[in-house]
Amino acid sequence: MLIIAYPPDPKFLARAPFAYQPEPSLLALDQLLEDPRLLLRVSLDLMQSAPHAQETGRPSVPVEVTLREAVVRRLQGWSYREMESELAGSIKWRWFCRIYDHPVPDHTTLQAREALIQAATLHELTDLTVKQGQDLKVTRGEKLRGDSSVVETHIHYPTDSRLLADGVRVLGRTLARARDVVDGRRVRWQLAVFCNHTRQARRLARQIGQTAREQSRKKGKNKEKSEAKMRKLYRRLLGATQETWDHARLVQTWLRQAGQPRALALAETLEHFGELVQQVLSQTVRRVLEGETVPAREKIVSLFEPHTAIIQRGKAAPLETEYGRKVWYSEVDGGLISQYQIQVGNPPDDQEQWGASLKHQQQQFGHPPKMATGDRGVHSAENEQLAEQAGVKEVALPKPGHKTEEREVYEGQGWFKAALRFRAGIEGRISVLRGPRGLRRCLNRGESGIERWVGWGIITNNLAVIAAALTRRRRKKKAAA
Repeated sequence: MLIIAYPPDPKFLARAPFAYQPEPSLLALDQLLEDPRLLLRVSLDLMQSAPHAQETGRPSVPVEVTLREAVVRRLQGWSYREMESELAGSIKWRWFCRIYDHPVPDHTTLQAREALIQAATLHELTDLTVKQGQDLKVTRGEKLRGDSSVVETHIHYPTDSRLLADGVRVLGRTLARARDVVDGRRVRWQLAVFCNHTRQARRLARQIGQTAREQSRKKGKNKEKSEAKMRKLYRRLLGATQETWDHARLVQTWLRQAGQPRALALAETLEHFGELVQQVLSQTVRRVLEGETVPAREKIVSLFEPHTAIIQRGKAAPLETEYGRKVWYSEVDGGLISQYQIQVGNPPDDQEQWGASLKHQQQQFGHPPKMATGDRGVHSAENEQLAEQAGVKEVALPKPGHKTEEREVYEGQGWFKAALRFRAGIEGRISVLRGPRGLRRCLNRGESGIERWVGWGIITNNLAVIAAALTRRRRKKKAAA
């Protein structure tokens, strides 16, 4: 049964065996999270956790606890296990998360409840936090700056050999589980179909890695011998992977014929990973054996996070290539992220995200920003025209490359230089998002997981920024008094 919140316990801290007074920033954050609009929006998602969740069933973890736990976890950078431990042993966090004397939920329960909150809901919660900042006069929405960054997915460094070994491992263990489901006579007659080639694939992948390291130090004829050895090892690994894939297709047909729920689940697993392994086989043959350069958009770099994109942004080594998803951030005055967009592939910054940011700004604040700025990657004649048509008075998008004398005069104006100084601040904001807010690397799985990971990071950032602004404001009033 859905529970919105536990009954308030205003004397909880007074019952503590020692005197404790929450710090001002935590009190400000507590005040922000008492907004009923936040609870209502999260409740709508948690209502769908089970049929008749509003009426029947055992009492669930309250909505208020779920919301506050998610914010605290990202604020402190804790895992779910660490969150459970801290809630169990800390009066401070029991009070803040509104658990009081009630039992602390298991870490798996915390994770499951948080995963029920949809990506669209997190965008709405972000808008609500910006609205809180506007109501509290932390921001007026008069300035807008945008930039992009990369959130890495939780994968190992991708090489064709390791991807092939991963494919053999996943398909092999699924085939082993299928032995207990498929008709026993087929298992006895075709026992080789269920053979697991994982050890062979791992050994070949290690040998390929070792040969590649040796090859980088060799020259001339020795390098040619090393390349021939590399191709020979790859052919053996491709053969083992292809054989496993063929067996998986055959067993998949048998599982669907069995018709049992477990058999159908195993068949879906084989079908899902079989398609990805087939893509890895194709790109390896093209790259290694045929010497073809495979475009980044046609490559797969992880069997478990297939949505991962190959992103090259012109950075210095070793960050010249990143593996993850590109995220566009729009920040308004006051340090609040007003919008974020998780993009597909590696689009340049001068495409649709700039226009979407201007449109969202108009909808959110009811007026266009007086000043909008971005870096050189955002500049284009179309983007400048979009901003002017939206009603932006000061558009500061520095032009890359050669500039005409007229353009140099335009960019040399005082308001333009002031806008560029304001734009530089988003670099620091992104640094905070990638550091304390955890947006350097996503630890959730799947495309929906990265949506939730980025969303909670942005929401926590906005709440922390507003709380810090309120704390500074109160300190100034006390000092003045």
